[in-house]
Amino acid sequence: MTIHVWNYLDEYDDEREDILDAVQKVFASGRLIMGPSVEGFESEFAAYHGLDHCVGVDNGTNALVLALRALGVGPGDEVVTVSNTAAPTVIAIDQIGATPVFVDVRESDFLIDTDLLEEAITERTRCLLIVHLYGQCADMDTIMEIAERRGLPVLEDCAQAHGARQKGRLAGTFGKAAAFSFYPTKVLGAYGDGGAVATSDEETAEALRRLRYYGMEKQYYVVDTPGHNSRLDEVQAEILRRKLTRLDTYVDRRREIADRYAEALADTGIITPRTVEGNEHVYYVYVVRHPRRDEIISELKAHGISLNISYPWPVHTMTGFSKLGYEKGSLPVTERLAHEIFSLPMYPSLPEERQDLVIKALRDVLATS
Repeated sequence: MTIHVWNYLDEYDDEREDILDAVQKVFASGRLIMGPSVEGFESEFAAYHGLDHCVGVDNGTNALVLALRALGVGPGDEVVTVSNTAAPTVIAIDQIGATPVFVDVRESDFLIDTDLLEEAITERTRCLLIVHLYGQCADMDTIMEIAERRGLPVLEDCAQAHGARQKGRLAGTFGKAAAFSFYPTKVLGAYGDGGAVATSDEETAEALRRLRYYGMEKQYYVVDTPGHNSRLDEVQAEILRRKLTRLDTYVDRRREIADRYAEALADTGIITPRTVEGNEHVYYVYVVRHPRRDEIISELKAHGISLNISYPWPVHTMTGFSKLGYEKGSLPVTERLAHEIFSLPMYPSLPEERQDLVIKALRDVLATS
């Protein structure tokens, strides 16, 4: 048996009856597209966050694309973000013809370095796209102060931060809008693709509803502003409704797993995740750090443990973004981290005995090298 960083099958065994009931409910409803399940999930997800609107879309990448468009960002504009993120964050900026401008991250928590944020803002900047990475929030007090002073909207990338809080406030409730992914691995994951944008701004919500549905508003086939076909699937929405009621339970279990790792690996030389003061981490992935990362991954693979790297290639170093002109060394912390970070198995249904095998294998490898 290979132990992976993520596996949904144990969770499915536990929740099979509810998941299949969700599918049956949709199939028997007579509404497969934009029906009561989408409407219900949107209402419930918005309410969970204390926001006025949630607009379901087909995936997290398009949640970012549509949110940027709804905020008025377009060709020729600049969007400030980080390179230490999943590529879709930056792909979304590129897809609307805007230019990503990267800020380095802090070595202690891998989140955007707010001391460097303001110097990245130019007269072309139209949005700050803030990534809540790995399960905890960036420094939103500082970010919102800069954004408000400079008159810039903040779009939160919450793909990895469902249920995370900062000073009691949920991720996604600070900026003008927040984009979420419900890809199956996420803290709140569907059984396929899915995404949403949450906001309390009425104008932004109305724009999002048009953009996800070809640009149509009042009448089918009448396009006001050309948009996309980016609707949340009715089946996935019903599954997400059921799983939303268990989100806090998922988060609690992730924290239990994280605590076990931290205690068991405290004396090994592996740097475990640091939770920023005021944050409540949800551990979407459990990212650790060690200078011999590649050797460790290789040796654990021989033990039947397949680890992951989030992320081995910073976006600014990828061939597809070479046009941006970032040279090696331009984001030194981001680049250094990419050679040392790796992810341990982390998902709510991870059995303790499998986690123990991972811990033992790590300790054995580090003790004998």
